[in-house]
Amino acid sequence: MSLGRAVHQKPGQPGRTESGPGEALPGIGRDEVRLAGQGSEGLGRDDLLTQALARGNMAMAWKRVKANRGSAGVDGLTIEATTEYLKTHWLRIREDLQTGRYRPRPVRRVQIPKSGGGMRELGIPTVIDRLIQQALLQVLQPLIDPTFSEHSYGFRPGRRAHDAVRQAQCHVQAGWKVVVDVDLEKFFDRVNHDVLMDRLAKRIDDKAVLRLIRRYLAAGIMDGGVVMERYEGTPQGGPLSPLLANVLLDEVDRELERRGHR
Repeated sequence: MSLGRAVHQKPGQPGRTESGPGEALPGIGRDEVRLAGQGSEGLGRDDLLTQALARGNMAMAWKRVKANRGSAGVDGLTIEATTEYLKTHWLRIREDLQTGRYRPRPVRRVQIPKSGGGMRELGIPTVIDRLIQQALLQVLQPLIDPTFSEHSYGFRPGRRAHDAVRQAQCHVQAGWKVVVDVDLEKFFDRVNHDVLMDRLAKRIDDKAVLRLIRRYLAAGIMDGGVVMERYEGTPQGGPLSPLLANVLLDEVDRELERRGHR
């Protein structure tokens, strides 16, 4: 496999509200839409998992995953093959998600060269798991992103590096002359799952979604055909990883603010 195909899954843009024909998720018919609306016993219509699995949200997530392309995960299913697979298996997958039986597949380990030297590790989820993560992201990001520091610009909708540069220029013009460059080495690889889930539970109150995210964190990594358990880290490559990383990085931003830094 060429390194060019091991692309990093781009985060979605859940804040967008434009309308259009979109793409319906393969295999979702009228009966399935009705069943999805009913949910499963104990799930309210307004809970986050039901919102994530709603037909419109899933169609938007599928469109995003297809646009981002990316290679197959450990199941070997490409986007085209997953399209056919979902036509006959989506109803069961959704039911497993609603009842808490769903188990994410391990991510496929890929290493790509970093521009500054060294290697960056990516964990490529299956296309189905990228779809589910994207659907969750589109529901969670509008709730969680507003809680982050105003001085945070990475992996956030409507923000980019150029905005951070402009803000830095304002600080220089205001007379600030010292710049500190901090690099949290291998940050994604060292995220503590217990700490992350504790911080996440303070922002969202949905046990089904928290349980599913925990399973994604603990899904393991396949390397050379061998699956290794994972007790820390949120490998780059899945749509949810940047949002989860920002949940922890927000504490760094808040501490720098508390100390009076810009």
